[in-house]
Amino acid sequence: MILSSAANVVKVETEVAMSKQSGEFVLVTGGAGFLGAHIVRALLQDSRYRDFSILVIDDLSGGFRENLPQNARVQFRELSIVDHVAMDAVFEEYSISYVFHLAAYAAEGLSHFIRRFNYQNNLVGSVNLINAAVRSEVKHFVFTSSIAVYGAGQVPMSEETVPRPEDPYGIAKFAVELDLQAAAEMFDLPYTIFRPHNVYGEYQNIGDRYRNVVGIFMNRILQNQPLPVFGDGSQQRAFTYVHDLMLPMVSAPFESQAVGEAFNIGATQPVSVRELAEIVSEEFGVALNLDLQPARNEVHLAWSDHAKCDRVFGSSANTSLRDGVRRMAVWAGKAGARSSTSFKGIEIERGLPPIWQS
Repeated sequence: MILSSAANVVKVETEVAMSKQSGEFVLVTGGAGFLGAHIVRALLQDSRYRDFSILVIDDLSGGFRENLPQNARVQFRELSIVDHVAMDAVFEEYSISYVFHLAAYAAEGLSHFIRRFNYQNNLVGSVNLINAAVRSEVKHFVFTSSIAVYGAGQVPMSEETVPRPEDPYGIAKFAVELDLQAAAEMFDLPYTIFRPHNVYGEYQNIGDRYRNVVGIFMNRILQNQPLPVFGDGSQQRAFTYVHDLMLPMVSAPFESQAVGEAFNIGATQPVSVRELAEIVSEEFGVALNLDLQPARNEVHLAWSDHAKCDRVFGSSANTSLRDGVRRMAVWAGKAGARSSTSFKGIEIERGLPPIWQS
């Protein structure tokens, strides 16, 4: 029995050693979340990655296992990027060539009230990945930032707009951008930064009450509830259908002009939040029913210029808001409503919008 047990141990150790050397991987953090689930599918469909396996890391705090496609090339590990020991072990176990870093808690408005959590997850967790990527000499690091780095700049915001983030979420994203620049200068880490904005589409966590207004509206309609709008709903955003982001993002590691660059990416036509509520209601065939909330401290006008992205990657798809909402509505209707839970661990109560206090 002892000899048999020892033989089994040797066999297991040999299999582990073989797995460490068996092929190259693309790492997608937050891959069971909204954007990440689409990146995984885009990688599977892109011939440039046909010889790569895909490793998805997600702590499932906002993602779902069912978002991932059933494919032999996709492996999943339930881990948090905040755990630097676990991240270092992942890079030691797998031969990771490319990193697509999407894991974040992207509740921009809530970030004022969860500052420690925000910086731990969105900044320190990202630094853990950058450290591991430098040591492992990955070929390219793609980071999903946000136009929140600009703050209340002139619209449309361009890459030449001086970043002045106005909330902890934007500050954390901009800090990661700066850290990537420093890592590139010191260690020659190739990277590309994308700054998407107001993205919506299939696989979005419509049960998250703090972010993703399109999903919030759809979830409320599915539960026969009014649509919460801060202020009078005149805030303007350019809402981006998720599929329109995929080709530039997965192409970044193969585009020499993208190395060390940041790109605004997303839709170009701004609409008011009230107009959005009308469109979502119409696509579900219900009357507009608003729940007007006190105005909150937020950027009133925010959309960006995408000329640089189009110049490097070619003109990207630009799905109309009506068409994108219709496609997402079909998916949401089939998926059904999700329960909305309060964030556990609010750090500052003062000034918290009333709708977030219950």
